[in-house]
Amino acid sequence: MTARKIVVALGGNAILASDASAQAQQRALRETAKYLVKFIQQGDSLIISHGNGPQVGNLLLQQVAGNTPDNPAMPLDTAVAMTQGSIGYWLQNAMAAELADLGIEMDVATVVTQVVVDENDPAFDTPTKPIGPFYTSKEVADIQSANPEFQFVEDAGRGYRRVVPSPRPIGVVEAGAVNQLVNAGIIPIAAGGGGVPVIRHGHELIGCEAVIDKDFASEKLAERVGADQLIILTAVDHVYVNFNTPKQQQLTAVSVDELQQHITDGQFAAGSMLPKVEAAIEFVTHRPEGQAVITSLTNLGQFIETGSGTVISAVNVETNV
Repeated sequence: MTARKIVVALGGNAILASDASAQAQQRALRETAKYLVKFIQQGDSLIISHGNGPQVGNLLLQQVAGNTPDNPAMPLDTAVAMTQGSIGYWLQNAMAAELADLGIEMDVATVVTQVVVDENDPAFDTPTKPIGPFYTSKEVADIQSANPEFQFVEDAGRGYRRVVPSPRPIGVVEAGAVNQLVNAGIIPIAAGGGGVPVIRHGHELIGCEAVIDKDFASEKLAERVGADQLIILTAVDHVYVNFNTPKQQQLTAVSVDELQQHITDGQFAAGSMLPKVEAAIEFVTHRPEGQAVITSLTNLGQFIETGSGTVISAVNVETNV
């Protein structure tokens, strides 16, 4: 088999379950590494991206709890960079240990990655992404008096949460550095948590209060590094239509046109499967010679061996590749 360049996008919930301690997340990543090294064993070049939703949420809680005039809470773009570093640190050590156990000499490096967004993206006018803790109406009034630019929404009767924009990525600043690492035989961990959202102002990159969807950021990274395959990991082995109904049907090999029709038919939930499907479509549209795959972490072995999972191609296909 010809060696491929593969971007694997891990979900933040694959790292953190009920136990938010560093030790528990490190143990989870060691298990994750056992699956990821299978790509190295078959000769592929691997780039790892990951989510950070639970982790950045916990960090924001800690920031709020410790916020004082002398020790102010860090802005959101910095919090994303902080979780890129912490998760990358855990993951690169987990990968290095697993590679060493297999007798594979290979370095792993975390790249704190900036992802460019358009300051005119309409998402900045309609913030929708909830972040941080729940507040009472009284707490919201106090916070908004000090931060009039903050916006809040009521969330399912549990209180109010701040919402921030979720703009689409248009570039990955460190894509060239990631490619250089791959070419040097190093496994990069990049675009963690959707990347640090930045806006270009001349020669400067200015961080902004936003959260980029990690699937779209992973797609943009895969596109910019010229990946052969983008693998988006989620909780299920396949994408389904008529999910959780008697007519449920898994999708195996599927084309962009077919997926577009399923989107039109309202088959995919906006908060879960839809962004993954849209990111997959975007990747194979920009790289028609490539493939996007949506499956679960625990199914990676079966995918590598048999092609099990949902494989998306730019044109109609009859069987999994």
